[in-house]
Amino acid sequence: MDFNETAVFVKVVQLGSFSAAAKQLGLPTSTVSTRVARLEKRLGVTLLQRTTRKLHLTDAGKVYFHHAAQGLGYLLEAEAAVDEARHQPQGHLKVTAPADLGDSLLAGLVARTQQLYPAVMFELLLTERYVDLVAEGVDVAIRTGELRDSSLVAKSLGTIRWALFASKAYLAKSQPIATPQDLHAHQCLQFTPIGRDSWHLTQGNNSITIPLQAITMANSIGVVKAMAENGQGVAMLPAFMCKQGLLSGNLVRVLPNWQGSADPVHLVYPQQRFMSPKLRAFLDLAMLELKPQFVD
Repeated sequence: MDFNETAVFVKVVQLGSFSAAAKQLGLPTSTVSTRVARLEKRLGVTLLQRTTRKLHLTDAGKVYFHHAAQGLGYLLEAEAAVDEARHQPQGHLKVTAPADLGDSLLAGLVARTQQLYPAVMFELLLTERYVDLVAEGVDVAIRTGELRDSSLVAKSLGTIRWALFASKAYLAKSQPIATPQDLHAHQCLQFTPIGRDSWHLTQGNNSITIPLQAITMANSIGVVKAMAENGQGVAMLPAFMCKQGLLSGNLVRVLPNWQGSADPVHLVYPQQRFMSPKLRAFLDLAMLELKPQFVD
């Protein structure tokens, strides 16, 4: 089946002549006539009766034109819809991120994306497990640490740097912390995914592991941060999460010359020949919004 023949036939009927159809289609009149003749031969019926002045549709021609014109209209609408979707961010976007970082990283980003592109609908998968993006139909992931899958495209957002923080109120009532060893005398708030019984600190080429004695543990970074802000002890936290607390004066950097681990963070997505507008818009906005958060 050659849809070009059908499209030419529909155009001839709509414009009332082979020459007019040829002019609009940018084809020789002979080509237009040949395609209509081939269509009639394939169908085994006469669709058009030609006179010197006018074209007349046969009964078969009327039936075929009615359905063909309607079908071509649907095809044009389909192509127009795809073309619009190719240019306008819209549709369902599935994003995954670590459970304890995703809320702070994604909440504002999703809101701003939907302000700019209200036709984009989000599904957020916040989990500590490794997500197979292709198998689970995930469009993009925020991942920390070393990347495991080299088949994915990765865009660096920077580095999550961990450091020690406490509230002014806690430090005011506690013994001074001048060296890492002074932490032994303090209540320590531990985020269990980074360890349960010690903190590893570095200062240039120097490093030290501090066993934790008085420990309150939680598997939620949000809870650990809240406890630190509430004056319950010293916590190892991602520095980017504490910027607002530092600006407000609620949090203070403890042992500012020492730091914990430094974890690379990336936007990761499957390789694809044609990137959808929704994904491109999200990636561009995520790079713009998130990258400055990981600058020291």
